[in-house]
Amino acid sequence: MLRWITGLAVLLLVLPVGAFAQLSGEYFEMRTCDIYTGPCFANAEVGLTGKDALLAWSIERGSFQGIDLSGLKVIAVLSASDTLGYGGGVAVNPEPIRSVVLVDAKADPRQREALVKFVRARVGHVLGQVVRVQAVPIEMNLDHVAMVAELKAGHVVHARTRKITKADHICTNEVIFYPPLAPVDNAAPAVVVQGGFRGRGLGVQWELAGSRSAFLATFLYD
Repeated sequence: MLRWITGLAVLLLVLPVGAFAQLSGEYFEMRTCDIYTGPCFANAEVGLTGKDALLAWSIERGSFQGIDLSGLKVIAVLSASDTLGYGGGVAVNPEPIRSVVLVDAKADPRQREALVKFVRARVGHVLGQVVRVQAVPIEMNLDHVAMVAELKAGHVVHARTRKITKADHICTNEVIFYPPLAPVDNAAPAVVVQGGFRGRGLGVQWELAGSRSAFLATFLYD
């Protein structure tokens, strides 16, 4: 038994990180509507706001379709014809949806292609038509205790969040009205201090400030 355990330990040490198919890491989402809000406020905004969203993954470890993605990041920016996720998350989304995918500038060509496929596999039809893939340097840091997220992707994307406080409870009946658009774990809402999309390809750019429009989460995918 001891010999078997020793052999397994040696095998784990010599295997490359990419040999593990399971992917794990952190997730950030930002929407152009309050995702943590009272139903009366949300119902008044349906069809008017929330047509745009940003989904970001920071992959700590793992591979996808045999390609090691450890340490890489990827962002999908969505633009839909109506409010995204109204009535139940990923199953209810207005088409057509167009998207821009920002892949980590550190990734090689095979990894960049795998990152796009990874995003498609995680959100499916929510990604819509990918109209642009762009490689940019991506910095993403999440503090799940303080609920502070800092995201920067070149000059295309920026975001900073803070924890929700009592002062952010306007109607005292707030709930997570819109669940995350991707399957994730431990999702918690946060306030966007400043954030936005300044890129090309979608025919729209947007800025947020002081909105309860973000999720910080983790993920573990097989």
